Amino acid sequence: MRRQGQAASAVLEEQPGHLIRRLQQIAVALFLEETQPYGITPVQYAALQAAQRQPGLDQRTLAGAIGLDTSTIAGVIDRLERRGLIERRASPTDRRVRLLLPTAAGQTLLAQVVPGMLKAQRRILAPLPAAQRAQFLALLKTLVESNNALSRAPSDG
Repeated sequence: MRRQGQAASAVLEEQPGHLIRRLQQIAVALFLEETQPYGITPVQYAALQAAQRQPGLDQRTLAGAIGLDTSTIAGVIDRLERRGLIERRASPTDRRVRLLLPTAAGQTLLAQVVPGMLKAQRRILAPLPAAQRAQFLALLKTLVESNNALSRAPSDG
């Protein structure tokens, strides 16, 4: 795929960043396809899932748990709240802090979305031989964890 006169390092299709961006686009497309009836994005799913895993998180902590910046998470939570999937409650110790709790509707939606989300994950990995899937995930996790501090929104988890 190398073009004549270009060094290997200059060929876009050989750049890890370009390939990761393309894989992210594919992952989002598969997620949306498999979860289409529920109208939820991967980021909304992650936020709702984190809020269910640790009910009562504040917005900043939730953002750190899923690796989003605080301004982005605010809009995500606003949309989930408008849909009645998550609620904000004032902290009993600090009235300025809003604690996030999934509603019953949010918990139901999560349960409904999980099968499609898992199918999307299987589809992402399907082109790899079964024996290489765990290795790919381990390598991907190593790259994410080792480069986490370089992110605009490092994950706490």
